[in-house]
Amino acid sequence: MQNKHGLKTEKRMLRWKRSLPIYLLMLPGMLYLLVNNYLPMAGIVIAFKKIDFRKGIFGSPWCGFDNFVFLFTSGSAWRITRNTLLYNIAFIIIGTIFAIFVAIMLNEIRRKFATRLYQTLILLPYLMSMVVVSYLAYAFLSGETGYIAKSILPALGIDKPIAFYQQAKYWPFILTFINMWKGIGFGTIIYLSTIIGISPEYYEAAKVDGATKLQQIIHITLPSLKPTVITLFILSVGRIFYSDFGLFFQIPRNSGMIYSTTQTIDTFVYNALMTQNNIGMSAAAGFYQAVVGCVFVILANAAIRKLSREHAMF
Repeated sequence: MQNKHGLKTEKRMLRWKRSLPIYLLMLPGMLYLLVNNYLPMAGIVIAFKKIDFRKGIFGSPWCGFDNFVFLFTSGSAWRITRNTLLYNIAFIIIGTIFAIFVAIMLNEIRRKFATRLYQTLILLPYLMSMVVVSYLAYAFLSGETGYIAKSILPALGIDKPIAFYQQAKYWPFILTFINMWKGIGFGTIIYLSTIIGISPEYYEAAKVDGATKLQQIIHITLPSLKPTVITLFILSVGRIFYSDFGLFFQIPRNSGMIYSTTQTIDTFVYNALMTQNNIGMSAAAGFYQAVVGCVFVILANAAIRKLSREHAMF
């Protein structure tokens, strides 16, 4: 019995020795996740408190749902919710379509140098800081010195410059275009890697059967992309109540005249915190954002599970 017990202990120690390097490699990532993602969750209580800096966060008195009532009666809740949702829906749909289209086009290029060149050029905007992109956008959109006002409009016979930073109607198109230009490279690379992984035997069999290139794309390429599309869709839905702060703050230059089409939940929270010093309402907006985003993930996964259970994430 002692020998068996000693043998089990020795095997257990051997497994620990083999697993220890893996746990040590995992430790920095777990610590980062804990400090950056989980510890700040204690701040949720701010949404239900009337903050008194003298007493601190946990010593401040509770105010129930007063911060949420103030948020939803301020007149901004509907606008920021609408903008956040509609922009993200447009980004998901248009981004997915264009990323798949570009990935298929890149896959048809047979010269390796040309393929790598196009991949680099498409991915380059994704690697740019949004601050740099905002200056590039301003160089085009400025009513006084912008390229559109000085070169494009006069060439079209339009003498009066357009005040882009004062007219809200242009910004749904501007922000959608900039988001597609900047982010399409990342999605393209993901879909391209999936396409490259498709067995060539499928295409060879389709050619033998006389299938055209378009038929091969419809019946082989697109169905093979289905798992990747579903996974990225669920991940995107999880962020549907979040917005790219740089895109909606830096690009419009935080112009109050165009808030009706540029302000989202993230920029609203920032402005409420920095300009109004309203910590409670900012926390309430963030909590509202997180809860609704979680609900959307669950609903999206449930819908996908009904359509195709094997492709659902949980």
